Amino acid sequence: MRIVLDTNVLVSGLLAPFGPPGEIARLVSSGAVTLCLDARILSEYDEVLARPRFGFDQDSVAALLDYLDFASETVAAEPLLVRLPDQDDEPFLEVALARGADCLVTGNLVHFPDTARAGMTVLSPAEFMNRYRERRLIP
Repeated sequence: MRIVLDTNVLVSGLLAPFGPPGEIARLVSSGAVTLCLDARILSEYDEVLARPRFGFDQDSVAALLDYLDFASETVAAEPLLVRLPDQDDEPFLEVALARGADCLVTGNLVHFPDTARAGMTVLSPAEFMNRYRERRLIP
């Protein structure tokens, strides 16, 4: 299963590892799902995870980013034909569409209006975990 993970889900998963975002982070780190990204997404992960307000150890962040760069599927994406409300979210949808990902997972569903999704499934972390459990038959 290939997914694109919005930065807010990654951050939430690292801050609160026992909710759906944390479960998703574990699925990515175990290789149970394949994360799809490009250099813009990796750069945003880096910029956000470096913010002092989160208090992440920067050596751990560097190791995580190295792992994601190595273990993820890098995708070359074309620009969207329709703009999103927050243009910083566009790389996530562009990569999801270019790769034909199973879904894009975000905590900000309103940033990805139906009219701009071009058929891409966009799910909240809880929705993703429910679907994952249904398909994989895990508790």
